[in-house]
Parts: sequence; C-alpha cells; structure tokens
Amino acid sequence: MPLDEPTLPKPDDLRQRLLALRASKPGIRNRDAAETLGVSEAELIASGLGEKTVRLQPDWHGLFQRLPKLGKVMALTRNETTVHERRGTYAEASFNDHVGLVLGPDIDLRIFLKSWRFMFAVEEESRRGPLKSLQIFDRHGTAAHKIYSEEGTNAAAWTDLIADLRAPIQSAQLDLAVPETKAAARADGEIDAVALLEGWQNLKDTHDFVPLLMKHKARPNQAFRLAEGRFSWRLENGAVRRLLETASERATPIMVFVGNPGIIQIHSGPVARIQIVGEWLNVLDPEFNLHLREDRIAEVWKVEKPTVDGIVTSVELFDGTGERMTTFFGVRKPGQPELEAWRGLVRDLGTAS
Repeated sequence: MPLDEPTLPKPDDLRQRLLALRASKPGIRNRDAAETLGVSEAELIASGLGEKTVRLQPDWHGLFQRLPKLGKVMALTRNETTVHERRGTYAEASFNDHVGLVLGPDIDLRIFLKSWRFMFAVEEESRRGPLKSLQIFDRHGTAAHKIYSEEGTNAAAWTDLIADLRAPIQSAQLDLAVPETKAAARADGEIDAVALLEGWQNLKDTHDFVPLLMKHKARPNQAFRLAEGRFSWRLENGAVRRLLETASERATPIMVFVGNPGIIQIHSGPVARIQIVGEWLNVLDPEFNLHLREDRIAEVWKVEKPTVDGIVTSVELFDGTGERMTTFFGVRKPGQPELEAWRGLVRDLGTAS
C-alpha cells in the first residue's frame, strides 16, 4: 500500500466510533455523523449489519415491483441543501433502460439508475420512536432515495420485501467509486449565446431545455445569466420564502422539484404550513414536507420557457457552488396552459434591484 493512501476504518472500528459519537451527540443524524467521522453515509449504515440493518440486493426493478404492495409510506429525496418528503403509495414504475418513472398522485419520481449501487433495510431509534426504512445509495455512498415505513404501511409486505431482496452475503465492505472532480464551467464568453437563445425561443416542451443546455455545454444558471432580461430575471433570495408564503395564503397549487444525480422527486399540490426553524425554510404539511437551507441560497431566477401550450414559468434556486437546490412550477398538465394564479404569484415576487 502506498504510504500516502488513507487507511479506512474497519467496519467494527467504525461502529464503535459511531456509538461513541452518538453518546456524545444524542440525536445526531446519520448524514451528519458520517461527515463527522469522515466516511460515506453508506459505510456508516453498513457498519450496523448484524444488528438491525440488512444488506439488500441491488435489484432495482424487483424493488419497484414490490413497493406498491407496501401501501402508505414516506418517500425522501435530498441533495446537499434541500430535503423533499412525500407520503403516499408508490404507483407501478416503468423503465426504459436506466431511466424510470413513478407517476402516482402521491409519489412522483424520475429515476436515473446508472448511479444507484447499494441498498439496506434499516431499523433505528429516533426521537419519535423506532424507524424502519429502505435506504438506497449511489456508487459514492451518498444517499439517493429513502423509503420510510408509516403507520399505514403493510407490515407483512415490508417483511416480505426484505426477505425477497436480502443479499446472500451480509458484508459491510462496499466497493465505492472515488468521486470525480467536477469539470469547471465554461466561461460565458465561450458559449454561443445567440444560438442558445435562438434554440430557447424555439422550444416546444420544457423537457427539451436540458438537451439544449447539453448541446451548448452550458450550465443552467449560466444560461439564465446569458438570457437575463429576455427569458430569465434574477430575484432576491428572500423571494423563495415569499413564494411559499404567498402560495399558502392564496391556496395556489405548485410543483416542487428536488433532486440529486440518481432521482428527482416532485410534489404537486397546495402548501399550507410554512415555518422557519433556524436556517431551514420548511413546508410542514401532513403529506408533504420540504426542508430548505435558506442561508445557502445564492441565486434565484424567474425563468420562462416557450412550449406548444404557451409560456411555462419556473422559479429556480442555486447554492454557492452552482448546484440546483430546488425548482418551483405552477401545477400544470400537458396540453393545458399555465395557471394564471401561478403567473400572478411569480409576477408579484418582483425582481432583484
């Protein structure tokens, strides 16, 4: 072993370090504990094998075939700054190669399986009592998606799922990929802004926007800068809080997208209880919770995209590293124009001075 290669803790050693950390910091979340201990969250979870943690086979199609049988659960997707929690029942999933869809009225997902690698069934204690979950991690050991048992969950189906997908070898050793260094963004001057804006003007569907960015090798917030005043307008960071509070006051149904490289999770409907807790901006409704690090907001954009159904307006947030935090739309079905109530709400947010 080269002298400069780090020595990773053995699972037993990691387990002892975790128990000591939890004793000194009761209630610490696994994600924060993993960061403190210098390991991935997947390694942290794997260290509990043989106790109340079971390693499952990465049979993703088999997993989604079984999820509707669980009944009501809580689906959780997060990135570095935002957590999206939606309660409901998984509808049947459909897959085209590595891309999947769950199009239920409660749980609405866009799934990108290429980065999915590890899965565990976990039982742990929380401040609210015992928690049972299915936890999926990407090839770097970062959480992609989690599914939590609820009071209305079918306990027998949950047990059967774990038995059916249990890995034959319960090993805590994980073959983790080394995180890639993110390529630096191209300078704005290297982007053909005229061609980009021409393509933008000719959009027929919002789903065509990502291919447009890929064609011009532009990042979303970079494209928004280049289109500022024509298709995009910068908003003040406080506009996010006003958006949620106004949507609550006016009962305007909205769509809330939160994603990571492995999945995008979507809420469609009203939001009611908006609450600030420390640095977190929260939606705390019975079926939908959003937790957003308001202090990490660096850019907020109002964006317009032409479609065959008319202009579609979004509000899009980025953190200081240029990573997308969340995106808001008005509730809209394909073939229908955008809600005028949503357009009015966004218009009332104003623009950054």
